[in-house]
Amino acid sequence: MPDPIRVAAVGDVHLADDLRGRYAPLLEGISGEADALLVAGDLTQHGTVEEAQAFADEFDAADVPVLVVLGNHDYHSGAERDIAQLLEDRGITVLEGTSTTIETDAGRLGVAGVKGFCLGFVGRCAADFGEPEMKAFTGHGIETASVLRESLDGLAGEDPDVTVALSHFAPVDDTLIGEPKEIWPFLGNYLLGEAIDETGVDLAVHGHAHAGREKGLTPTGVPVRNVAQPVIQAAFRVYDVVPRRSA
Repeated sequence: MPDPIRVAAVGDVHLADDLRGRYAPLLEGISGEADALLVAGDLTQHGTVEEAQAFADEFDAADVPVLVVLGNHDYHSGAERDIAQLLEDRGITVLEGTSTTIETDAGRLGVAGVKGFCLGFVGRCAADFGEPEMKAFTGHGIETASVLRESLDGLAGEDPDVTVALSHFAPVDDTLIGEPKEIWPFLGNYLLGEAIDETGVDLAVHGHAHAGREKGLTPTGVPVRNVAQPVIQAAFRVYDVVPRRSA
């Protein structure tokens, strides 16, 4: 069996000043376990630049590339652009409708990311109909899925050996089991899952659903992992993905 590309992931760490010094020791020497570390949004508690600084300081301990998407908490204070710039200045890759590739010993890892947004799932989702406010809500969910699809399509041109879709909102409802069904439309978006299924993704990673479960599948069988820290109950989880050129 060929060597897999080792993808570490976590989400919803909600870092702030009161947690300084607690996360960094858990990331030291992570290169012995993983080739990259993906963070699936909600890096901060209230979306302040100061909290983003705490995140950057803690995750600076990781000796592998760190790639993130922002989550809804990171937008709360209206400082999302400043947060993204701060993280980029600290060497952390922020993905929002964008993608990147990383060279590893086992092959090229491609990651496309988007925060995503609410919408719901087939048979119980918001409709693009009625009041302007409802159309705006639904339209944003549709748009974020379109942005993910475009990012994945662009990444395919880079010919990665493994492709990962990173989002904050869930692309399937499998990983929401445990959350009240009444709030599932606010936790995920089936169009994100359709974009994943139609663009050759090997692994999808998300957060946001603190009371959900870790493992799920898209309709075509792409593994989906809910890596919200309250779900995985660890500093990160590592997923081994065999490059498709040697699978």
